[in-house]
Amino acid sequence: MKVSGRRSLKTESLLTQTRSLLRRFDLHARKGLAQHFLIDEESLGLIVTAAQLKPTDIVMEVGPGLGVLTGELARQAGRVVAIELDDKLAAILKQTLADFNNVTIINEDILKIDPAALLQEQLHLEAGSSYKVVANLPYYITSPVLRHFLEASFKPQTMVVMVQKEVAEQITAKPGQMSLLSVSVQLYGQPTIIGDVPARCFYPAPEVDSAILKVTLHPRPLIEVTDTESFFRLVRAGFSAARKQLANSLANGLGISKGEVLSLLAGAEITAQRRAETLTLEEWARLWRLFIKVGEPPVARLRRERSVERVGGEPC
Repeated sequence: MKVSGRRSLKTESLLTQTRSLLRRFDLHARKGLAQHFLIDEESLGLIVTAAQLKPTDIVMEVGPGLGVLTGELARQAGRVVAIELDDKLAAILKQTLADFNNVTIINEDILKIDPAALLQEQLHLEAGSSYKVVANLPYYITSPVLRHFLEASFKPQTMVVMVQKEVAEQITAKPGQMSLLSVSVQLYGQPTIIGDVPARCFYPAPEVDSAILKVTLHPRPLIEVTDTESFFRLVRAGFSAARKQLANSLANGLGISKGEVLSLLAGAEITAQRRAETLTLEEWARLWRLFIKVGEPPVARLRRERSVERVGGEPC
């Protein structure tokens, strides 16, 4: 569905409230942090409904901004832990949300926080507990945040996030239009677009439309991958040369001969002329099992290690 974006009385109230808070605290939306504050009543309702919150739920929110969504979450969930990178906004949230005794504001970078450690420290969670992630994510950290939670030792039960519409479409793509991002998400969960959200539903309005994305995590990864580092190195290599045949992109991306790649593809029963976007998760898994069984050639491994040293770590 698509959010209408009509200016209801509550939406007008949210816009007035947002402008008032910005003036009161002498703030301006920071372009560098992609700050666009949600002011649409219908969108807020869709997010909260999609999260299926109960009074016993624990919610982790990333980038709460001025706290419009945070307040809605706090009214329905048991506890809300909101992580805000902006120092000024974090200080404001502690004032404006002071009436909620079930909200904790954390002024840190979510990408530097271990979810398990945070929730254990703040809420003293016991083993077997669960939590949900609900957030209006800044565009520039969408992929890193999704990967951060999906690959965490303590994963959320569900993620409901506002993302750029184009990114949501990439994540939910089927074989034929797959990407590194869709493989990365679909390995861990089932993504669904809940609704499209026009740019006018934010203040200030971004240049692109957004979408509400829900990811319901699988109890375990959809395919058995014992070493995600080598798996994603293989997948990353496959997508390294857009629209090239898989044999060529893998040879270039992995730094091995085309003959070696052809042998791997034949063993996995994958036609060499196919492109990376056409492969299913199971086909990637078959190819990966052969890849780790054969082992990475010494020359290719040395080349990769030197590349990692130059950039300071394994590339995303």
